[in-house]
Amino acid sequence: MSGIRSEAPLSEAPLIEAPLIDAEEDLAAAPQVVVARRRLRAHPALLLAGIVLASLNMRAALAGVSPLLGEIGGHFGLAATASSLVTVIPLVFMGLGSIVAPKLARRWGTETVLCGALVLLCGGIVLRVAPPVVALFAGCAVVGTAIALLNVLMPGLIKRDFPEKAAGMTGLYTTAMVLGATVSAATAVPLEEAFGSWQGSLVSWALLAGVAALVWVPQAVMSRRGTHHGEAAARPAHGVEDGPRLSRSALAWQVTLFMGSQSLIAYVTIAWMPTIFTDHGMGKGEAGLVFAFSTLVQMAGSFVVPLLAGRMRRQRVLGVMVSALMACGVVGLMVAPVAGAWLWAVLLGLGQGGALGLALTMMVLRSGDAHTAARVSGMAQTGGYLLAAVGPLALGAVHQVTDGWSVPLVLMLVAGSYTHLTLPTILRVVI
Repeated sequence: MSGIRSEAPLSEAPLIEAPLIDAEEDLAAAPQVVVARRRLRAHPALLLAGIVLASLNMRAALAGVSPLLGEIGGHFGLAATASSLVTVIPLVFMGLGSIVAPKLARRWGTETVLCGALVLLCGGIVLRVAPPVVALFAGCAVVGTAIALLNVLMPGLIKRDFPEKAAGMTGLYTTAMVLGATVSAATAVPLEEAFGSWQGSLVSWALLAGVAALVWVPQAVMSRRGTHHGEAAARPAHGVEDGPRLSRSALAWQVTLFMGSQSLIAYVTIAWMPTIFTDHGMGKGEAGLVFAFSTLVQMAGSFVVPLLAGRMRRQRVLGVMVSALMACGVVGLMVAPVAGAWLWAVLLGLGQGGALGLALTMMVLRSGDAHTAARVSGMAQTGGYLLAAVGPLALGAVHQVTDGWSVPLVLMLVAGSYTHLTLPTILRVVI
C-alpha cells in the first residue's frame, strides 16, 4: 500500500482527541490577523458565548426535521423516497461543503466564515418553509452547506484559541452540539402544536442561528482589523504535495469507508426512527422524545470509546462492542419496535456514539503526524457524508416498495456488519 509505514506503539499514545477536519491545522495566519486575534482573546466571554451558540446550531436544524417528516411529506404529497431527500440533501452538501471550508478560512479568516455560515444557516432554515417544494430542497442544501462550514471550522478555532484547555473546550462544544440536537428533536412536535404547523416548528430554530450570527459579527470585524482590502487572512502552512498521496493509500480509503458506513447507520436512524415508531402505533410526541433520548445517549458512547481506544494497542474489541450494540438495537426495532422502544434507543445511541468516536480516533491513530491526520479527516469526512447520503434514500425507496420496515432494517444490519468487518483492516499500519 502506498504511503504506509509500520505502526508506532499505541501503548505510549497520549489521550486521543479526534476532531473532524481542522481548518487551522494547515494555515499560517497573516501577521495583522495574529495581532487582531490576540485582542480577541482579551474578551474570552464573547468568544466562549460564540462557541456555545454556534455549537448549539450544528445539529439542531437537522434533528428537528425527523419527527415531522410524515407531516412534511404529507403536506407536499411526497412518497417515502422523495421525503428522504429532506435528510439526504443536507448530507450531500455537508460533504461537498467540507472541501471548500479550509479555502474560505484561508481567504477570509475563520471568524468571518463562521459568522457567514450562521447567517447562511439562518437563511436556509427560513427557505425550507417557503411554499414551493423546490424551496424545501433548496433550503436543505443551504443548511447542509452551512453545517459543513461549522463542522470544519470549530475544532481548529478551539485548538488555536484555547491550546491549554482544548480538551475541556472540545467537551463543551460537543456537549452543546448534542444538546442542541436533543432539544430540537424533543420539542419538534410540541412546537408544531404550539405554532399550529410544522413550518412554525422548523422556522423557530432560525432565531437561534440569528442570535449566534450576531454574536460572531464583532469577532469577524475585529479579526480582520489591520488587514488591507483583498488581503488573504492566512497562507498554507504546508505544500500541496507534503505528506503521503492519500488517493493511492488503501488505508486512507478504508478509514473513509469505515467513517461512511457508521455515518450511514446514524443518518438512516435520524431520518426514519420516529417514522418507524409512528408506523407501529406510537404517538408523534413520544416518538420524538424516544429519538431525542437516543441522540442524547450517543454522547456517552462518543466520549468513552475514544478514551479507551487511545489507551489500547488493539481496538478490535471496541469495534465488536459498538457493532453488537447497533445490531441489537436494529433487531429490537424489527421484533418489538414500540414495546422496547426506549431500550432500543439506548442500544442504538451507545453504539452509534461509540462507532463515531472510534472512526474519528482511527484518523489520529492511523496517521503519522498532525498534518496527515487533518488530510485524512478531510477525506474521510467528505467521502463519509456522501456515502451516508445513500442510506436514507435507499431505505426510503425499499420501504416504499415493500410497504414495511423489515427489509429496510435487514439492510441496516448488513451495513452495520460492514462497520465491524472493515475495522481489522485498519488496525496494524500507519499512513
